[in-house]
Amino acid sequence: MTETGEVEGRAGPPLWWARRRDAVWDVVLGGVSAVECAWEGVPFAAEAGLPTTVGVLFGFVVGATLVLRRRWPIAVVLVGIAVSPAAMGFLLAVVGMYTLASSEVPRRITATLASMSLAATFVVMYMRTRGDVEADPTLVVVLSVFVAVALTVPPVLFGLYIGARRRLMESLQERADSLERELSLLADRAEERAEWARTEERTRIAREMHDVVAHRVSLMVVHAAALEAVAVKDPARAAKNAALVGDMGRQALTELREMLGVLRAPSKPAPAPVPAPSFVPVAAVAAVGGACGTEDGPSLGELEALVGQSRAAGMTVEMLVHGEWAAYAAEVEQTAFRVVQEALTNCHKHAPGARVVVRLAHRAGEVAMQVENGPCDGKAPEPGLPSGGNGLVGMRERVLGLGGVFVSGPTDAGGFKVSAVLPTA
Repeated sequence: MTETGEVEGRAGPPLWWARRRDAVWDVVLGGVSAVECAWEGVPFAAEAGLPTTVGVLFGFVVGATLVLRRRWPIAVVLVGIAVSPAAMGFLLAVVGMYTLASSEVPRRITATLASMSLAATFVVMYMRTRGDVEADPTLVVVLSVFVAVALTVPPVLFGLYIGARRRLMESLQERADSLERELSLLADRAEERAEWARTEERTRIAREMHDVVAHRVSLMVVHAAALEAVAVKDPARAAKNAALVGDMGRQALTELREMLGVLRAPSKPAPAPVPAPSFVPVAAVAAVGGACGTEDGPSLGELEALVGQSRAAGMTVEMLVHGEWAAYAAEVEQTAFRVVQEALTNCHKHAPGARVVVRLAHRAGEVAMQVENGPCDGKAPEPGLPSGGNGLVGMRERVLGLGGVFVSGPTDAGGFKVSAVLPTA
């Protein structure tokens, strides 16, 4: 419903009211105004020399126009101004000016009609009191001005106040609706962030499980194949390989147990970068991220042991270190270790019997690693290890996540090379 009483989508009386209460109130006011104007129509008919019935009927029709005040407030005010010389329509003029001022009618129209009503009331009051009251003309003018102002200014001011208050309430309601929509949008975005966190958590867990299990199990398979080959011919070597398989299995179980312990452990409260509620997946991501940077994780100091395990499995591995060793951030050392570990795992899977060179270079502001294998010699048996195709993808994600550079691909000699450079800052 508009401020002038019109309801959008509806046309024609009497359907311009938004509420039944408004319709009842306007009908009551119109009835009272009609009775008042009909009563005032009797002296008007006598002064104009018209039949009383005509004056009463005329006053009734004029007063009843107040029912239309919400739909046509300008017309109601104009009717009140037009009948002011007949000294009728007191309620019509007051309520009409109030309705006009509180509606959405342009303020210049309201000011014009209010001035016309003020002037008409002043003229009628002056003309009627000048001949009836034997007093000073100045007193008559002052009295006329007072009556004109009293009948015009208060309704206009009150109407302007009510209109401004109504617009303020509508503005506040719009702001509340807008805030509700924004909160709903924020909730949707928080849910999206939570889903993203869950996806990242699953990806991280899968990557950690792959890094932990793939290398150990690959070595176990290689040792088991060697054990099967020498079990009858060389019992001592078979026993040594069996012991190595047991050690690999225990190490894999220990690392898995540590990882699952981190996932089960309650996360410590820490400031999160995502301004969202404390969803469990976000806490899990923080827990795993914290675990990746702890001192219990693998580091570059364990590369010798890692290379030694591959040598024990029968692989020819050469390790070259350039530059001075330095302590780096935990996530840098862990990522470098995982890259070399996964590259050696791929060598066990896809290049049995090949010669492998592991290079580690400590430079200013970065650390570089490279694992390169030559072509297979064709003598070593295929271990038959399955490949999920996620090893290189996981290495690339780890390196790029720290702002590093990752390159992999075949070499001219028929082998394969994996290179990564990590910033140490």
